Amino acid sequence: MADLSRRGFMLAAGITGMALGVGSASASPRPARTTLEGAAQPASGGEGYRRLIAGPGWPQVVRTELAVADPGRVDRRVPITAFTQFTDLHVTDAQSPARFEYLHPLAGGAFRPQETLGALAAAHLVQRVNALRTGPVTGAPMDFMITTGDSTDNHEFAELDWYFAVLNGGRIAQNTGAAHYEGVQDSGDPLYWHPEGGVEDRFREAGFPVLPGLLTDALQPFASPGLDIPWYAVFGNHDNSVMGTLADQVIPRVNDWYTGDRKIIGRDEREAAAVAEMLHGTREASGRMVLDGNTIVRTVTPDERRHPFTTEQFIAAHLDEANTGPGPIGHGFDSADPKPYYTFRIAPGVTGIAMDSTNTAGLAEGSIGLTQYRWLQDVLTRGSSTYYDELGREQSRDATDELFVLFSHHTSDTMTALWPDFRSPGEARVGGDGVVRLLQRFPNVLAWVNGHTHRNTITPHAADEPERGFWEINTASHVDFPQLARTIEIADNRDGTLSLFTTLIEADSPYQADYDDRSPAGLAALYRELSFNDPHTDLSRLGSYTDRNTELLVPGRLPV
Repeated sequence: MADLSRRGFMLAAGITGMALGVGSASASPRPARTTLEGAAQPASGGEGYRRLIAGPGWPQVVRTELAVADPGRVDRRVPITAFTQFTDLHVTDAQSPARFEYLHPLAGGAFRPQETLGALAAAHLVQRVNALRTGPVTGAPMDFMITTGDSTDNHEFAELDWYFAVLNGGRIAQNTGAAHYEGVQDSGDPLYWHPEGGVEDRFREAGFPVLPGLLTDALQPFASPGLDIPWYAVFGNHDNSVMGTLADQVIPRVNDWYTGDRKIIGRDEREAAAVAEMLHGTREASGRMVLDGNTIVRTVTPDERRHPFTTEQFIAAHLDEANTGPGPIGHGFDSADPKPYYTFRIAPGVTGIAMDSTNTAGLAEGSIGLTQYRWLQDVLTRGSSTYYDELGREQSRDATDELFVLFSHHTSDTMTALWPDFRSPGEARVGGDGVVRLLQRFPNVLAWVNGHTHRNTITPHAADEPERGFWEINTASHVDFPQLARTIEIADNRDGTLSLFTTLIEADSPYQADYDDRSPAGLAALYRELSFNDPHTDLSRLGSYTDRNTELLVPGRLPV
């Protein structure tokens, strides 16, 4: 097994049915409303394991690559809408047999030291949005939240149930199998962090604390408040594939693997490297390689709730009225036409377009099918009085103009999987470059909002005619540090330009964890601290200031 050196770690830099609360009096102050006022940062001094404290806010940067910023726009500005994006929550069944934790030295996301606390921490992100209520820049009421995929980690029904409870409100115990923990973190294998102590594991060598009782506390039920605003859903690769990478079709007896009692927690170094190559696409996928070989196996309590769900079952679960919460029924999906892409009304004159960028045969990367591509082109055409054809010729038609904001899981540069999807064999696929070219034909497109990379990146897609440019807004995850969500506000500057304000927010939990505080707020603070110290943390995922809190100028005005 490849070694994780101490230097590598350094470079990375009691609840029972309780409702979310403020934690103990010894906890640090709660986060600011948004990262404009304050953000988590490591305490100064030293290397290795570091505690987090409250740091200064990040500035708002005005970006003018696509349009000029008239100084008088501030006085003329009229808010259109405000909404919030969650992405890559990765609510995780940490005890599932269908996982590859032993690969984490080769693929960091295979195991995270904070993964047993994910649902609880996501509930604190919900709490932050509820407290925010309005856009932080324009003051417009928060209209909705949209989650841009990878809401579950391994497309299990148990994870799907927890995701609904987090967003709609309800009691959650992030536990499957036995009443006690049966995962890798009490296995005795030094490859993993053992919070209860007793093992000199690689994480302890890097300064991770001993926290007796943490695994028991992490499995206890808590109550999520649920969102106060409507929410919409987009499909991600972790919502339809084995660990977001392998199609169910390549794994023999895949359902038995998920719901069985055989959990692989370690394996021969060469075999592990071969599995990692398979997941990275440099070796042909083999289900036998996943399930068999020279392995260390732990027997766990079987649980039918771990059964993987399909695309159709994901959509059906959202359409179930029991999962409506604050609405709308279906969360964007339509019972009359239950496909994984749809449109919805953002505000008068503004249409949201939710795409399915996943490809079950694409490993982690994505694309869209030709049918969806033609549907997207038709939606854009019907809402555009002026657009450009494939040869760049301007076209006019009798149409009521709409502004468009698109949402997907994948970014334009991670939509590279062009081989046929198992769900639609034989259908041609279109990559991210093709989608960008399509969007640039329609001046009414404002932005494309996405996730997948766990990184903050804002990219201008300029065109020869300035009005054909749009912004691509990519937001970091809530599973890996920096653990952020993003508010987006749209305003009409009444000068032929629109402003999109992007403001990052953190979960509503203390910046500094108190190891004696096992309240929900205390555990959510610990979730953030552990994620910062994960040896696989990449601090460049924060992005530069130009990728965080911004004002993005774009040509256009609200249709009359």
